[in-house]
Amino acid sequence: MGNTMIIDGRKMAAEVLARAKARAQVLPHPPRVLALVANETPATKSYLAIKAKRAADAGCVLEVRQFPESVSAEELKSAITQSDVDAIIVQLPLPNGIDTKEVCDAIPIGKDADVLSSVARANFEMKGLRNPSLLPPVVGAIAEIFCAQGIEPGEKKAVVIGRGFLVGAPVATWLAREGAHVTVLTRTSEDFAAVLRTADIIVSGAGSPHLIKPDMLKDGAVLIDAGTSESGGAIKGDADPACAPMCSLFTPVPGGVGPLAVACLFSNAVTLAERVSPQGDALR
Repeated sequence: MGNTMIIDGRKMAAEVLARAKARAQVLPHPPRVLALVANETPATKSYLAIKAKRAADAGCVLEVRQFPESVSAEELKSAITQSDVDAIIVQLPLPNGIDTKEVCDAIPIGKDADVLSSVARANFEMKGLRNPSLLPPVVGAIAEIFCAQGIEPGEKKAVVIGRGFLVGAPVATWLAREGAHVTVLTRTSEDFAAVLRTADIIVSGAGSPHLIKPDMLKDGAVLIDAGTSESGGAIKGDADPACAPMCSLFTPVPGGVGPLAVACLFSNAVTLAERVSPQGDALR
């Protein structure tokens, strides 16, 4: 295989953010986004710094509320229910001992830009026509890539690696809805490499450095690497970079799906602000 399309996630993210900003600028006020943080690690700090920059790029205002790790679920839920912002982000992971689902379920569907609450997720899974749902940010990122590159998942063999709440589960739902024949694998699945070799489309969210090797791919596969992990102080994806020449399309880590997912998050925040704006009907 030659001619691999290597996706520049940062460039695509800039385009998504510019479109979001154009929509935000006609609203009565910039969309306000609240991020709740209770588990400050170096990774979280760097992620929030990126989010603050991208919020501005999307014409949004990001307000970060920091809580001690000793915070209770009740305190976080109270902060969510008492806020008057347009969108709310709960920065995951939360401290050990806090029920993440309970906290995320307190986010009203009209403010859930990350599609984390059970109601918002069920709405996405049903895709009701009367209530068009937002795409979870990682799904939104993949949808942007597929749209830009003319990739149609219908009738294709798709393999999703991982069953996680943020990547594997929503991506498998979306691909199936788009008409793909979806198989979900985990790292320990039997015949892992053999099943992978049959896939036209692979989306990985395992968080296992360089789990996918070139000899596990068929020529011309589309490989979306949405897994990130730290190894030896560097951020690595699930796919060995040597996989790229085997693929018709490849997303690198870093610089692939990650920046685009953050852009889709703020695009979702603008959509939520539009829905409650007096001009909202005219904008849709």
